[in-house]
Amino acid sequence: MSTTTLTVAPLTTHDADLLLTAARRAAEAAGVTVSVTVLDAGGHLLAFRRDDRAVLISGETSTRKAYTALQLNAPTADLVDAVQPGGLFHTLPTALDRPLLFIAGGVPVHRDGRLIGAVGVGGGAPEQDHGFATAAVAALV
Repeated sequence: MSTTTLTVAPLTTHDADLLLTAARRAAEAAGVTVSVTVLDAGGHLLAFRRDDRAVLISGETSTRKAYTALQLNAPTADLVDAVQPGGLFHTLPTALDRPLLFIAGGVPVHRDGRLIGAVGVGGGAPEQDHGFATAAVAALV
């Protein structure tokens, strides 16, 4: 019996820099100062950047958005309703290493259909952050 192993290249620091740069450029074009976090598939920090003018909490926000997108393998914008009363994740415990954050701005990163990391953006309105993160992922392809 023959088995085939599918190998998918992991998210590299070069990829992380590209994601970070693309998100920041999208934010700058909109006149928004943000923080951007890029995590690998294991949840390890690959890249982080907080603009000097961004509020300090935006760094924690971007990291938690990326972590949430990674753990649930879904854009955080798609999960907002799930934490409302009666939603799928309404009773999801948040006593993890890092609590999940169900606010738009976190997007998983896939390669060849496999989850390889996530990008999170914080500092703008949630819808803006989601757009910046989505633009970053699109730039990686």
